[in-house]
Amino acid sequence: MNNSKQPIFSIPLFLMAYLAFTPLLCVGQAFADNLAPVKLGTASSFVILTKTGITNIPTSRIVGNMGVSPIASTAITGFALVPDSTNTFSKSPQVTGKIYAANYATPTPAKLTQAVLNMQTAYRNAAGRINPDFTELYAGNISNKTLAPGLYKWSTSVLATKDVTLNGGSTDVWIFQISGNLTLASGVNIRLSGGALAKNVFWQVAGGAGVILRTTSHIEGTVLAKTAIHMQTGASLKGRALAQTAVTLDHNVVRIGR
Repeated sequence: MNNSKQPIFSIPLFLMAYLAFTPLLCVGQAFADNLAPVKLGTASSFVILTKTGITNIPTSRIVGNMGVSPIASTAITGFALVPDSTNTFSKSPQVTGKIYAANYATPTPAKLTQAVLNMQTAYRNAAGRINPDFTELYAGNISNKTLAPGLYKWSTSVLATKDVTLNGGSTDVWIFQISGNLTLASGVNIRLSGGALAKNVFWQVAGGAGVILRTTSHIEGTVLAKTAIHMQTGASLKGRALAQTAVTLDHNVVRIGR
């Protein structure tokens, strides 16, 4: 008869603690990923990027590069383009930066194609974020509201008739998923407070009318529009206007947001 004891296997305490904590780590990582900034790729090189054109009623002030693709430079109007000697870009007295179009010389067409692909990928990324922190907030009327960092989702259009404040720190992120249109009434400002940065704010807008910034309104952040971005007289944007159709301008200021 063998009276020797069989070995008893036990899980070390440190391993048990790790296994118990792992689900929390996963949840925490998913939450962190959900609030990560939207990656723009080479689209980040542009303050305005569109697929069907940029029209302008002078005089506007654009700080950063502009680009259109797959359409030609004839779809950029109101800027009095002056082609560079290399024919890879143009300049304009209204633009502090370079202006690119798909019919310019190599390597511009390939660079624009990549930037547009990155713009579309960024749009899908913003639209595809899951587990929103806020759903259908204020039924889409964010007038006179202060919004904390997070992922917001609306199945409707979003409207602001009074100023809106985004309050948070320099690493906080706001992503707004809007199934309808986004409209800022005349004179309305999207304000940042508490150290919040425009580069961490993303407006993903799917509506057919797109984004309408009425006279003298102001928005902060990257605007990712499925269709157009319309800036009425004196409206301004600190961030980027990335539209899958057109951008229309009328005596506006558009500059890269940090």
